Amino acid sequence: MRKIILTTESGADLPIDFIERYNLEVVPMHVVMDGKDYLDGSLPITDIYDYYERTKKVPSTTSTNPNEYTELFTKIRAAHPNSIIVHIGYTSKASSSFQNANIAAADFEDIHLIDALNVSGGLTAVVMYAAFLLEKEPDIALDRFLGLVQSSVPRARFAFIPENLDFLRAGGRVSNAAYIGASLLKIKPLIELVDGKLVSTKKYRGKMRRVAEDLMQDFLKLYPIDKEQLYLIFSIGLDESIKLHMEELAKENGFKNVTWVQTGGVISSHGGPGAFGIAGMETTA
Repeated sequence: MRKIILTTESGADLPIDFIERYNLEVVPMHVVMDGKDYLDGSLPITDIYDYYERTKKVPSTTSTNPNEYTELFTKIRAAHPNSIIVHIGYTSKASSSFQNANIAAADFEDIHLIDALNVSGGLTAVVMYAAFLLEKEPDIALDRFLGLVQSSVPRARFAFIPENLDFLRAGGRVSNAAYIGASLLKIKPLIELVDGKLVSTKKYRGKMRRVAEDLMQDFLKLYPIDKEQLYLIFSIGLDESIKLHMEELAKENGFKNVTWVQTGGVISSHGGPGAFGIAGMETTA
């Protein structure tokens, strides 16, 4: 049976223990600040926050380029000559990374690309669905595997709330008027992936602990998330007491496995410190 190897971008924010346990291959995206290009994951997240405090600007982020995908695919094939590569990519609606992966893949055989139409914890949910499937059925037929993973894409749900709008305003994603109004009223926008695009779908008001509770309640009412696995997403700066509380609530709601996903450089550059999110896979029943 030919080995299937899963690849994705750093924008999935995959926990390191998942990467190591399931032999996942992750290619970095880019964070640019002070005129210098950093590979996502190569600098502390606190450097991004310090950059904002110093300049009141947020770093720009760029996609993985075709040459980097070519290097990744070449490395995999050198180590596993008879392998099948399945790349589960960062949404094509928000980055050119998926297009660049397609460009690189054209020079190889047996590389299959799936647009996850998601980011961060939502992309993690799709990648890990594929990894769990391979673990459960190591001899699964390729066509069946690809079909199941592709069908999981519209079932992956991800939503997050930034602690404040500082980074979104600095990045030009909200106006000064909206920023001032939201700050005065303590409003926090809910950001969801809709058809692969990041969209503000709702507004919450209050302190982060209450808002996080409301988000989880609404999310679990709206989506029939599989109780086997829930992903809780956070950026550095989220209060530890909130994390403990949200994990307890997830378990009270019957989730067997709760995994924390820390945002990396790309996602943290957009959402800023102290963000909270939730992701999971809808049941098929």
